Amino acid sequence: MTGLRVPQFSSTAALANFVQFGHDPNMARSKSRPVGRPPFFRPTRRGLRRTLWLVPLLLMAGALLDPALVAPVGPLAAQPERIETQFSVCGPGRGPACVIDGDTIKFGQRKVRITGIDAPELANPRCPEEAALARKSAARLRDLLNQGSFEMVGHRLHGQDGYGRDLRVLRRGDVSIGGQLIDEGLAHRYIGSKRSWC
Repeated sequence: MTGLRVPQFSSTAALANFVQFGHDPNMARSKSRPVGRPPFFRPTRRGLRRTLWLVPLLLMAGALLDPALVAPVGPLAAQPERIETQFSVCGPGRGPACVIDGDTIKFGQRKVRITGIDAPELANPRCPEEAALARKSAARLRDLLNQGSFEMVGHRLHGQDGYGRDLRVLRRGDVSIGGQLIDEGLAHRYIGSKRSWC
């Protein structure tokens, strides 16, 4: 056989490179070359503007995921219900509509949890301070509801919480009744977990 060349290797490493990468020595060198450091990330104005567009989308996603946290807005809000009735505090001799505590009301068998607030517990307070504040909160909610007709607005996709209570924002005109309780120190803003009143 003429014209057939057998490659000559000067070392065992050269033979290993030939077996792994073929006979091109440049390929062996390019494979073993260290990779450079990635360039430092510098945000551009265009990138920041794109990121800022995500903020309202994330807020909308939060409203979709937990309507107990955020009042429904725009297309997420269901048709408002107008309420015109007198409320008492729930207990013996109560009427058909009553206040369970500072964030929950009842119409017959229907319970409504006010969206976005957390009031002290009237039924099972953890300390005497919470019990006293719970009575004030429930009485104040009753007084606010009895000042005239108001609207209840629910979430179009998530109308109830895990306890079967209707989740609603209560408002009279542009004023949030739950917001009034927060402003007066009779409720906390609900952030997904209960805070201590003790």
